[in-house]
Amino acid sequence: MNYRHAFHAGNFADVLKHLVLTRVLTHLQAKATPFRAIDTHAGLGFYDLTGDEAGRTGEAADGWGRLDTLFPEAVETLLAPYRAAVAATQARHGADTYPGSPAIIREFLRSTDKGVFVELHPADAEILRERYNQDSRTKVMHRDGWVALPALIPPPERRGVVLIDPPYEELGEIDRLGAALIKAVAKWPTGTYLAWYPIKDVANVDRVVAELHRTLSRPALRLDLLVSEPDPTRLNGNGLLIINPPWTLAEEAMLFLPALAERLARTDYGAFRCEAFGAQA
Repeated sequence: MNYRHAFHAGNFADVLKHLVLTRVLTHLQAKATPFRAIDTHAGLGFYDLTGDEAGRTGEAADGWGRLDTLFPEAVETLLAPYRAAVAATQARHGADTYPGSPAIIREFLRSTDKGVFVELHPADAEILRERYNQDSRTKVMHRDGWVALPALIPPPERRGVVLIDPPYEELGEIDRLGAALIKAVAKWPTGTYLAWYPIKDVANVDRVVAELHRTLSRPALRLDLLVSEPDPTRLNGNGLLIINPPWTLAEEAMLFLPALAERLARTDYGAFRCEAFGAQA
């Protein structure tokens, strides 16, 4: 368990992940009935970008930091809930704070909604408890997210989203992600699942998507963002598999993905992918 997200808070991967998360949460808020948001690898909840870890890497400067100028209006409309969640977190905890997914989720919870944050790292789980267990809408669990997920679905609300954002420290974790999604969807077919992955070798992602496409009976979407040219020896980008995406998400992604690819590219290369798979493809 050497991975600590504090070193990477606010980087280009967080921008894509958290933007899509806010689009899904906005969609869930559109109905009055309660929902539950489950984060299987929650981290600390929020991060100090001037702290030792984030300061050592400076990755936020090439992620969230590049969103300091506005996009065209149509893109800004889609980014507005994301920007608002960051602003709300900074108002609570300081101008140099960047929210992790628990902080973003909390900003979207109404009085009847619930957030469940699972974290395995003992020190991070304790900090997460201190930050969120005082809120009656949220619950922190010190467990392995992979193990906890089957026990947490389907939730009592029968509506909601599961964010799966593992550290990818172990070989074969992308295949574990695919297998976990197949089992989770079989147990809770109508839930929305956001599954994040880094992109080094695109072929590994292609293989998992092909198996999901063959197996799933639910609609799904693949969103990839590349910030440098494909190279299997280094991190080139990241992506999300979304099972049961909001019906507007593909159209929205075709607006914000090219804008992000251009803005966040490391050099003169930026690329994106928005592909449907599963039941509707």
